[in-house]
Amino acid sequence: MSIYAISDLHLSLGTDKPMDIFGPMWEGYTEKIKDSWKNAINEDDTVFIPGDISWAMRIQDAEKDFLFLDELPGRKIICKGNHDYWWNSLKKIHEMFHLWGVTTVDILHNNSFEVEDYVICGTRGWKHPDSPDATEQDQKVYDRELNRLILSLESAKSINKPILCGLHYPPFGPSGVETEFTRVMEKYGVKICVYGHIHKNFDNAGIVRGTYNGILYQLVSGDYLQFKPSII
Repeated sequence: MSIYAISDLHLSLGTDKPMDIFGPMWEGYTEKIKDSWKNAINEDDTVFIPGDISWAMRIQDAEKDFLFLDELPGRKIICKGNHDYWWNSLKKIHEMFHLWGVTTVDILHNNSFEVEDYVICGTRGWKHPDSPDATEQDQKVYDRELNRLILSLESAKSINKPILCGLHYPPFGPSGVETEFTRVMEKYGVKICVYGHIHKNFDNAGIVRGTYNGILYQLVSGDYLQFKPSII
């Protein structure tokens, strides 16, 4: 019974969104995900997917992607990414999952889940306000996402287990500096933080991997992991 993480699956089984335009790594990526997942994951394992699950623009168009996920072994816990345009209210998502017969996917949104020796928290995150192209609206979204992270972490306070936190966006600033997100995670005693969103530029200054101020940071973008879920 293990916990794995992988983000940025960018499934497009119900839409026409080829990913191989982003490089040869993405050729046949859906089959790569399926094969590596089945080789590593057992039914009693959990896979944490922090964002960019499906390219569907509407929840109705995400059915094939979630049926694909549901048929893979293990429990899946997902949170929102910047390309998850299909994302809807929890009520609507749960209604659609029930309609489709999806039973192995849980939604992380202002809440937390106790899994094995950890409690899983997280949120989407957002572009850091110091980014060169950030706008006033980005600041508002960033602040809202920070509050969502706090709500998730607060929901885990009564569970006396180490915290595994997932963000879609990297929690650090554009030059690798600490942020409100890293300080909040330190305040709540987060032990591990997984994040995605990054493609190709895996070694730029804003990508922190390893331990910083007591938190182990792991990049889990699908293409970075060669579409193989990473064990926590």
